[in-house]
Amino acid sequence: MSINVTSPVSGSAQTGFTSPSFTMATDAPPNAYSKQWAVTAAGGTGLSTVDVHSASNPFTVTFSRPQNTRSAPIPNPNTNVIGPSPRNVYTVLVRKGQRPGVNQNPQIAVLRCDLAVVAGADVTEPDDVRAALSLLIGSLTQQSAGLGDMLVNNIL
Repeated sequence: MSINVTSPVSGSAQTGFTSPSFTMATDAPPNAYSKQWAVTAAGGTGLSTVDVHSASNPFTVTFSRPQNTRSAPIPNPNTNVIGPSPRNVYTVLVRKGQRPGVNQNPQIAVLRCDLAVVAGADVTEPDDVRAALSLLIGSLTQQSAGLGDMLVNNIL
């Protein structure tokens, strides 16, 4: 298994966080081509206000590979040139519930290397914004070799 997040995940440095740490539990992935873990505790200085995973306020990291891996195309028999090649897309996704305002229900921020942070959470829950980013970077750091292996051998 190339990808196997182990608990705890050491989070990346963030403003206001000292030694961020995330306790992880294996979670049910969305499909057979993914693996998922949920954050059950957050530790380190500055993370006391960070919400951990719940049904209505998720905090998860998901690693996915393509459902159907594409092969390299065959060169043109006359020119020996290969045309545009298809792409295999691999994904690392962090979902983190964040409240857009005080006493509001959480909405879900999605961090997929393009970060869609809930408007207002930067003011009302900056630690949750930082915690989601910290988990993403910590997971990528922890799984760097596994991700490289998965991209080469397609084993999740």
